[in-house]
Amino acid sequence: MPRHDGRAPNELRPVTVERGFVRNSPGSALYRAGKTTVLVTAHLSDKVPPFLEGKGVGWLTAEYAMLPGSTPTRKSRGTDGRSTEIQRLIGRSLRAVIDTKALGPWTLHVDADVIEADGGTRTAAITAAFIAVADALSSRFGAAAGTILRDSVAAVSTGIVAGEPVLDLDYPEDSTAEVDFNVIRLGGGGLVEVQGTGEGGTFSRAQLQALLDLADEGINRLIQVQRETLGTHWPFIV
Repeated sequence: MPRHDGRAPNELRPVTVERGFVRNSPGSALYRAGKTTVLVTAHLSDKVPPFLEGKGVGWLTAEYAMLPGSTPTRKSRGTDGRSTEIQRLIGRSLRAVIDTKALGPWTLHVDADVIEADGGTRTAAITAAFIAVADALSSRFGAAAGTILRDSVAAVSTGIVAGEPVLDLDYPEDSTAEVDFNVIRLGGGGLVEVQGTGEGGTFSRAQLQALLDLADEGINRLIQVQRETLGTHWPFIV
């Protein structure tokens, strides 16, 4: 059955990326997935957290926020429990592909700001953040960025809506899903994190496998988007 927006069950929302959107940032991406729009920037600083001082290794940290006008009712500024959980997820996802020893005593600061929210903001932020981080590293380290980045990373949502497994939920689907998943995966295939909840009941192992298969399909397409967006700055040997 077609979904409410006419997409097939395994179809992503239209994705567009404007790389280098912020001139003052060495890495940035304005990322749109349907009506969800996220701006991600990446900066480098030549210092590390106190627990890493003198160890010759680097770090990556992330912040996430929804701008006041990103939702139909005004979103108050400031960190809340949801934002804290999401920014920690973004940080974990990006650190999974960073060789902190090769980075050296630098910190990558990733900032994700949701301009318009229509479901999937955390997965959009992770997918966009890889592009911003790759550009920030290339800006500072040139070709050596390929030794700092061990792999690519992207993320997508899946879920069961009206009894059917579907890919890349927008807000109307997310708000009514019986099962809701967020899947973060490396380009090489390794899973970084799977967040899954039976919002309206339980789910079977067969349904879990179907959702993971859909996520694999979607993430493969998103990695292709990342690769096409970065072009000659794609940090890995083709």
